[in-house]
Amino acid sequence: MPTRVYVPNSRSNTIDVIDPHTYRIVAHYRVGAEPQHVTPSWDLRTLYVDSDKGNSLTPIDPRTQRPKGRRIRVRDPYNMYFTPNGRYAIVVAEAKQRLDFRDPHTFRLHHSLRAPCNGLDHMDFSADGRYLFASCEFAGTMIKVDVAREQLVGRLTLGRGQGAPQDVRLSPRGGVLYVADMINGGVWEVDPNRFRVIGFISTGAGAHGLYPSRDAHELYVTNRGEGTISVISFTQRRVVRKWRIPGGSPDMGGVSASGHVLWLSGRYNSEVYAIDTTNGHLLARIHVGDGPHGLTIWPQPGRYSLGHTGNMR
Repeated sequence: MPTRVYVPNSRSNTIDVIDPHTYRIVAHYRVGAEPQHVTPSWDLRTLYVDSDKGNSLTPIDPRTQRPKGRRIRVRDPYNMYFTPNGRYAIVVAEAKQRLDFRDPHTFRLHHSLRAPCNGLDHMDFSADGRYLFASCEFAGTMIKVDVAREQLVGRLTLGRGQGAPQDVRLSPRGGVLYVADMINGGVWEVDPNRFRVIGFISTGAGAHGLYPSRDAHELYVTNRGEGTISVISFTQRRVVRKWRIPGGSPDMGGVSASGHVLWLSGRYNSEVYAIDTTNGHLLARIHVGDGPHGLTIWPQPGRYSLGHTGNMR
């Protein structure tokens, strides 16, 4: 399976496929309206382009880097995840304020969980897989869901509820849940067991994406509003380095399988960034379509995918 970088361009309704060795686009094709993320399937065999306004998932064969079969009709797929046991796909229907539990192969609807969550966006699971935690961007809150019962069991206000929580990631040891906040310019620390805020780390304006380093020692935080990336030490729980992309808008992406390169979309600049994780140097800026968003670099090491842009276990 060749290593490729898949870039959904939300405003031009296209996908660009980049060869990470040459930094060149090797494929380009149209997908459903407003593609938001490229999500690896639980079994690692298929990539799905989540097009919320197109109400569709476009399956991609990562061996050929091309669409396979017809688009799958699904309501409002802003984002998508998979239960840790692989039983269900969870389609994040942001506009509908729902989490739709679906068959991970046919995508037939099993159960819709309506959530009091304005701006339902990103999520991660507890270490044991019993709970999921999702951000509510426009409410400044988070929700906690019992995965097996498919029921809402908690709601948490972050700070005074005046933020815009985005990406969600569990720490490698499972004891801290990190939540990026664009308005407050940093990352909330949440105790996943007691489901309460235990700290806040300032990173920079427009904190958005969260990506653990390959050795699980650090967390890369993209600060979209100021064109920087903050590096947080998991053990020290503070920012230890900060890298700048002049005139950039780093958004979403992932780390290469080797761990040596951080790949990010430039949301407002129609470009993709390749960043050396050893020193933060910009290796390449690649022009792509309009509004690049939930970029995925594939394949990734892991037993199975939890979804999003490559949350692996």
